[in-house]
Amino acid sequence: MAVNPRTDDRYCNRVSGNIRVILSAAIAIILFVLPAAAVTDTAHLAQPAGTGPDIVEVSIYIIDFNRIDVEAGTVGVDFYLNLKSDTPVSIDDFELMNGMITSVSLVKDTPHEKEYRIIAVLTTEPDLGRYPFDRHTLSVRIEPKLKNEQEMVLVFDPATSGIYANANVPGWTLTGTRSAVINVTYLPGEVPYSQVVFDCGVERDAASTILKFLLPLMLIVIISLSSLMMKTTSRLGLNASMFLAAVLIHWRVADSIPLVAYATFLDLFMIITYATLVMVLLSGIMTLKFLESKDTARVDQINYWSIRIIPPVTIILYILLFVSLVF
Repeated sequence: MAVNPRTDDRYCNRVSGNIRVILSAAIAIILFVLPAAAVTDTAHLAQPAGTGPDIVEVSIYIIDFNRIDVEAGTVGVDFYLNLKSDTPVSIDDFELMNGMITSVSLVKDTPHEKEYRIIAVLTTEPDLGRYPFDRHTLSVRIEPKLKNEQEMVLVFDPATSGIYANANVPGWTLTGTRSAVINVTYLPGEVPYSQVVFDCGVERDAASTILKFLLPLMLIVIISLSSLMMKTTSRLGLNASMFLAAVLIHWRVADSIPLVAYATFLDLFMIITYATLVMVLLSGIMTLKFLESKDTARVDQINYWSIRIIPPVTIILYILLFVSLVF
């Protein structure tokens, strides 16, 4: 049977065209697809496994406080610091931001968990507006030494944090705790640092304050006001001695706190006390003057108005002052 040459040539051309297409696709795969896949795979292998910041879980358990020095703004604290992380962690990576560590003892040592017992001296910024009924916040602030929040993030663990039940500060009452993790920057535009803040509230013992401070002064005021019922010249010497006693008590109490640029509760209390004693002294001086001139009518008039003005004004001012403590 004879073969048509045109049909045979057409068939050969079709086969050769298909072969060229297949070869072109294979070359394209070899030149583009495989190198790209190899680069992607190589990049995947070269990428580090963990690119996020280290997560460190921090817990603080306070054993006890030492004496609070309001004048110096310091307080000693004994506490446990627990650090947990998936990466190796150490106390050397952290620092106490508001004080100085004086002693460190390693209690628990594993690659991913460390526990330390720390004795430190904390610095505080006391608010003395309510002194001697002042309240303060004692803070423990822990922060990484070098790593910012892009490299290390702190997480506070409240379950294992707190204050020992028998912890106490002589002359003070513990009012509770609170905690937070904040971001802190020290220069404009820098990446912030993660900081754990554990606060303990304390307030001065009210019973001790009343017995040691308010009771002596109130007795002085009561004795001075009682002298208003006297019409003798001896009341002037009594009032002068009461005024001197108030000044000495004020000096002794105020000497235990630093100088501040605002009026404290003590300052306002003493202003009212001094005003009362001065009014009583002026009443005594006027009484003495008219007794010497034997003007008994004026003496009776001075005593009448002194008794009806000075004690009520004093009581009202003291009440308003103590009400201000509530707000």
